[in-house]
Amino acid sequence: MDFKFLIIFLLPVLAGATYFFLALEARRTSKFRSMMFGEISFRKIEIAFVMFGIYFITRPLQNILGPHPFPLIINCVRQFFLMAIIAPSILIAIFHWAPTPSGAPRSIKFATYTIGCLMGIVFVLLNSTVVTKSKLLSTWLGVNLYDPVWFESVSPQIQLIWIHLICQFVSPVGFLLLAAAYVRHRRHNYQLANIYNLIPTKWRYLEASLVIFACSFMVAGIAVICGTYYTYVWSIYFIGAIISGIFEMVNIKLPPRKNPKDLQ
Repeated sequence: MDFKFLIIFLLPVLAGATYFFLALEARRTSKFRSMMFGEISFRKIEIAFVMFGIYFITRPLQNILGPHPFPLIINCVRQFFLMAIIAPSILIAIFHWAPTPSGAPRSIKFATYTIGCLMGIVFVLLNSTVVTKSKLLSTWLGVNLYDPVWFESVSPQIQLIWIHLICQFVSPVGFLLLAAAYVRHRRHNYQLANIYNLIPTKWRYLEASLVIFACSFMVAGIAVICGTYYTYVWSIYFIGAIISGIFEMVNIKLPPRKNPKDLQ
């Protein structure tokens, strides 16, 4: 099999399957621990995992549906979904996962989703302006793979590239890093109790998961801008997402206390 096919199909599908499995684990765990941490928290985190699963597993559609404008359309839909819905939902879910007494205020929810939507709209408008055609990435068993091409009919403009990067740094990267910072704050200020004595460890894995995901996105984006092999470097992002999912799996399966009697 062509190496590009492995990256385009296998890694996104594997990442999507990882997050679907995380959603199942979150549902299974909620049956035992919703009394301790609240049913809403588990339901929100489960929904977030499902959305990430959908985002990753639909990545191959960007390449196999045909030439321009299909790669552009799928890319815009997926990125808007990530920037305007998934990333804000993750941040709000973290506010419930590491809860305050009253939960996340409505003003924070409104501001988070508004910023995410604005970044998503700017990304879509910018993408639609600079992408004018697609390129053939590879062919395997008669299946053609296409991807959008920037600045094919116009001269490259560095200002547009910076706007493109800043939008994605705000959402999803900024939201994920903010969520990680919030978890870190709660972890360092957690009053250790005899009952829930493993909570700081659980939150350490959650923090690591968020940081790994955000950093892999940044590294992949920088590699795309500075590198030559577009398809290959995005494997950094997919692998980072899978590793992030593994850390979150450890977090979910780790009990909140030593010698637990639940989940047995």
